[in-house]
Amino acid sequence: MHSISTAVLLALALVACSKKDAPAPAPAPASTAAADLPTPGTTAPPADPHNIVNIAIGSKDHSTLVAALKAANYVTAVANPGPLTVFAPTNAAFEKLPPGTVEGLLKPEKLDDLKNVLKYHVTTSSWDLASLKDGMEMGMSNGGKAIIHIVDGKVMINDATIIGSIKASNGMVHVIDTVLLPR
Repeated sequence: MHSISTAVLLALALVACSKKDAPAPAPAPASTAAADLPTPGTTAPPADPHNIVNIAIGSKDHSTLVAALKAANYVTAVANPGPLTVFAPTNAAFEKLPPGTVEGLLKPEKLDDLKNVLKYHVTTSSWDLASLKDGMEMGMSNGGKAIIHIVDGKVMINDATIIGSIKASNGMVHVIDTVLLPR
């Protein structure tokens, strides 16, 4: 969730909610590797507009996720060449959490908890929707496991439904309707 870089959801929310498995954009230029991205507080060079981070940044439906990624300093990590799969909760997904949860996680003293939650939304490799099979166990970046379910033809991860998907130059973004919480 929050371990996902900011730009992942930019184009995702705008495009993914209406399209499943959109065609892959052109590969990222070699100059957009994570090492080429700026450190916090510096101006970003032109980046691949099709990477996960820039997709997230451009999405009005993922501003909470982007804020969390920035607070956790994970923007650069999600912009790396990958491949990555990010399960990106919408703002509405965050609103389903108990009052004060998001604000609490954004406090400096909760940084480790925030990073843990965000990392639970990311896995290595690029998993398109067709590759996700019922009962599949996915190792997440925080070391936890998440389970894929197919219910009435809908693909879910744990209890979150995938409501849209978009291919990014460095992996895959699946928009989800519920925040994944590590056990």
